[in-house]
Amino acid sequence: MESPAHAIAQVVLWGFDRHYRLFRETAQIAKHRFELADWRAVHNAARDRILFYDLRVEETVERLRKEFKAESLNDNIWLQVKFHFVALLIEHKQPECAESFYNSVTCRILHRDYFNNDYIFVRPTISTDYLDSDPPAYRSYYPQSVPGLRETFRQMILDSHFSLPFPDLEHELDCIVEALSGKLPRDMALHPNRQVQVLRSPFFRNKGCYLIGKIINGFQETPFALAILHERRQALSIDAILLEREYIQTLFSFARAYFFVDMEVPSQYVAFLRTIMPRKPKAELYAMLGLAKLSKTLFYRDFLHHLKHSSDQFVLAPGIKGLVMLVFTLPSFPYVFKVIKDVMGGNKEINREGVKQKYLLVKQHDRAGRMADTLEYSNVAFPRERFSDELVRELQQLAPSMIEISADSVVLHHLYIERYITPLNLYMQQCSDEALEPCLIDYGNAIKELAAANIFPGDMLYKNFGVSRQGRVVFYDYDEIEYMTTCQFRHVPTSPHDEDELSSEPWYPVGKYDVFPEEFSRFLLADPRVRRIMMQHHPDLFTAHFWDALKTRIASGQVESVFPYPQEIRFGTAHQAL
Repeated sequence: MESPAHAIAQVVLWGFDRHYRLFRETAQIAKHRFELADWRAVHNAARDRILFYDLRVEETVERLRKEFKAESLNDNIWLQVKFHFVALLIEHKQPECAESFYNSVTCRILHRDYFNNDYIFVRPTISTDYLDSDPPAYRSYYPQSVPGLRETFRQMILDSHFSLPFPDLEHELDCIVEALSGKLPRDMALHPNRQVQVLRSPFFRNKGCYLIGKIINGFQETPFALAILHERRQALSIDAILLEREYIQTLFSFARAYFFVDMEVPSQYVAFLRTIMPRKPKAELYAMLGLAKLSKTLFYRDFLHHLKHSSDQFVLAPGIKGLVMLVFTLPSFPYVFKVIKDVMGGNKEINREGVKQKYLLVKQHDRAGRMADTLEYSNVAFPRERFSDELVRELQQLAPSMIEISADSVVLHHLYIERYITPLNLYMQQCSDEALEPCLIDYGNAIKELAAANIFPGDMLYKNFGVSRQGRVVFYDYDEIEYMTTCQFRHVPTSPHDEDELSSEPWYPVGKYDVFPEEFSRFLLADPRVRRIMMQHHPDLFTAHFWDALKTRIASGQVESVFPYPQEIRFGTAHQAL
């Protein structure tokens, strides 16, 4: 007779397998949507997929409560459940994902006193090394000479089995070979191991598709990402080949939406990507592959490991304090921790639930490479000795409902975690005049790309943006964002009385969603250097016409184009951007 513990373990694995089957089906459909150029469906699928995991967890928890009265089970049974679950994963293709799902299910049922390695997977149990998939995760090609790369890339494209033609393929193959000739040494000796490896599943996101691979010759490896577009005339084109690691890292940036990738064994895809981007944490790569919940698990493991091997204290984050969020950091760890205040400062007309809805909107939306991804956690325990007294006082004063302090720990009931980037206002104070101009140009580009993705940032002060390691400007303050299509962009009306122009308050009526772009200059362009640069490169940001015209295009169903790589590396044959 089957034991209750074994039956419970099977139910949990049933819940995960159902989740991952639906996850893969969504990735498989992504190719069809790309070929149909059904960009709205792509965006809807990206939003809906984020909800898949929690829905399957809830289904599984409900079944355990109904069939086994899960909350009433004793400690010994839960220990046995984990033992049986591990046994079920011996031949599983996604054991690391299944372990994370197990944690999510049991943490909904058990008290947090059980959140230790005896009852959940604080550390992984099943190794993902050398897991096999059928067919293998990547294809290998063996060009015998430099000209052979042309035919290799042709075969690579054919093996991806797109249903639409590539009418300009010969020209695009010429462009690929030319780009490679500028990257590979002309007198390169050909080694016996010379080969091209490419991940089997294309990577789909927004309006673009990518083939990710690398060229191997001796000990030299040259990574690449082949960008494919769907043109308006129902044909595909190769738009660019990304050969610089910087460009590929930007493609996989934490400020971009997750890819759709059909993977039987996701750990093989992560292992391959890490050979291309060795400094990118596994947690971020799993997130970019759409496995955000596993990413949270891996991040938390990395965080605990770092805590054990460091001794500095959590302190308030540098920069201007926010009115909505209390932000702190661990200087030796490149992330910030954000807690919603109990009482919002200034005249903020938003509450805790409103802020959480804004962050959820960003999680589900196309971040266009300009909005930082966030990890959301509940009931996180930190060592009390690692918190500075100043930080504890700030938390007790500004977010008392979110904190629980004991002699040994500080428990935060809800927080967001983001990668640390230098606040733009601090960067502008410290950078040279030569660095200021490209920084402000990218700041304007960031606002325009957010707007193209149907996001109006709301508060565009420099303190709400940051500069990443790649020098890209990224937005990270979400409590005032709105959809572009919700806003009413208006011109400032002419006053019939001269004294009205001197008033500190607007003399004209202002609705909740009214926006007056002409007024942006009052708080963005006070510095003459900044005014000169912004008015030279982005004068349209300060006109209602720019915003209203873009809103009209979005409202009409047009999906605006945003490139995740520089314009100068494009081949010049495509008519649409990614």
